[in-house]
Amino acid sequence: MPKIYINENEFEVSEKDTVLSAVQKFGGYIPTLCYMNLEDIGIQNKPSSCRVCMVEIEGRRTLAPACTTPVFEGMKIKTHSRMAVEARRTAVQLLLSDHPQDCLKCPKNGECDLQRIASELNIVKNPYFGKTSNYKQDISAAIIRDPNKCIMCRKCETMCNDFQTVGVLSAIERGFDAVVKPSFDLPLEETACTFCGQCVAVCPTGALVERSYIDEVWKELEDEKKHVVVQTAPAVRVALAEEFGYEPGTISTGKLVGVLKLMGFDAVFDTNFGADLTIMEEATEFKERLETGGFMPMLTSCCPGWVKFIEHQFPELLEMPSSAKSPQQMFGAIAKSYYAQKKNIDPKDMTVVSIMPCLAKKYEAGRDEINSSSEYKDVDYVLTTRELAKMIKEAGFNFKAVQERAYDSPLGESTGAAAIFGRTGGVAEAALRTAYEWITGNELKHVEFEQLHGYESIRIAEVEINGKTIRVGVAYGLGNARKLLEDVRNGKIELHLIEIMACPGGCVGGGGQPYHHGDFSIIKKRIEALNVVDKSKIIRKSHENPSIIRLYNEYLEKPGSEKAHHLLHTKYLEREWL
Repeated sequence: MPKIYINENEFEVSEKDTVLSAVQKFGGYIPTLCYMNLEDIGIQNKPSSCRVCMVEIEGRRTLAPACTTPVFEGMKIKTHSRMAVEARRTAVQLLLSDHPQDCLKCPKNGECDLQRIASELNIVKNPYFGKTSNYKQDISAAIIRDPNKCIMCRKCETMCNDFQTVGVLSAIERGFDAVVKPSFDLPLEETACTFCGQCVAVCPTGALVERSYIDEVWKELEDEKKHVVVQTAPAVRVALAEEFGYEPGTISTGKLVGVLKLMGFDAVFDTNFGADLTIMEEATEFKERLETGGFMPMLTSCCPGWVKFIEHQFPELLEMPSSAKSPQQMFGAIAKSYYAQKKNIDPKDMTVVSIMPCLAKKYEAGRDEINSSSEYKDVDYVLTTRELAKMIKEAGFNFKAVQERAYDSPLGESTGAAAIFGRTGGVAEAALRTAYEWITGNELKHVEFEQLHGYESIRIAEVEINGKTIRVGVAYGLGNARKLLEDVRNGKIELHLIEIMACPGGCVGGGGQPYHHGDFSIIKKRIEALNVVDKSKIIRKSHENPSIIRLYNEYLEKPGSEKAHHLLHTKYLEREWL
């Protein structure tokens, strides 16, 4: 264990440490823009492009980037010498020299790392003037890409190519024209982009942001002719409070509902109801495949980023995913049919808004083949957790003082199984809780399948059902999904059920959640909070949800019925790989 000196203080560190990791380990601070700590999700970051973390090391003629400089015995580091600070200032000033200056027009104003570090370094004047870029914005249904704000940190490239293995983004050009873009300068919607939003989650500036529908939703709420309902995803309730100063993993379900009612929504419902409904259809499909020798393994299809990934990357496996829609889309279909009939409302006069942790949900809502009617969309607008926080702040509500409220009926009742949809392993576990009882005819007294718990990015578990060993694969991150699917396709492993989520830790680490800046401990706390929500529920199996039972009795007849297939199932499309 080498001993090093940081600002004349002696510390013992690991041989694997860099200067940056060593300083951070002992509570020190060095500014960074391109660095990400991604060891928890299993990829190696390639930093040292921004040069903002420069430090002085005794015996060297030049400054060194802290993020890539390994420690050695006796190393003497000055983290904040005047020479190091001036070098950082120069690096940031050069980055700002060709960066758009009007922060008020930037959707990331107030959350921009470049802006924050410029403020920390007291940069109020800039002696450097670079070439002003004039790239055209790329606006898709889910993501806005503004190359003019790209600082070539290449974080997005790392996430897209190394973690997700989608391979859409790469660095092109040189000098002031250097920028990260898709091949052939194609719009994202014409590429294999899955709209998972992990590029947005790590972008330090406004070069990549979510497509916002805040103004459209406010207009809908002000339209007295519209009946506007909102659904909230399971992962939102364990992350939203972070935007208002609470600790990560704080459960804010009651305040979430309360503030949405204050905002003027006619009804506040729970996507967890849609999750329970999804299990009814997915578990039915899984049971049928298992008992009739159907196509195995069956893949869960709740994650739209993952669905688009398999459509592009593994079209030969499109028989594997369940045909069940995601909870978001099932909810929208039921809201504009069953609920609309109950309320005697024309679906065309109803607006369904989703609050989601995910950017791919914005894309999903616009897929023609996923809507149950050709006359209207099942889900009209999708807002991220971050967008909702902006709306709450914009309206002036004091989130901490908001009175807790309960979800409305009949689409607000849910079980513990639905809550865990937001974390890795949760969808598979929820499906097994129901499938086990339906297949065996016996009550499942211990509802938790602990074999499926954990934080590893790829996990294989075995569950005994009626004397048969059911092998379940769980993966998060599309790169890990690729590894798992290649092993299945090549006959290396045999599985019966596979759950895949595109984002780190599942939906809790979604591209629309409060920024976690690569700190996986924040994602773990959100996962733990969802487990608490699950355990706090009296009913923890989807098929025991009274509102779901009523829905089938009054409207859908039974899981897998013709009507259920029309409203709750979809098809997948082979897509070009570009």
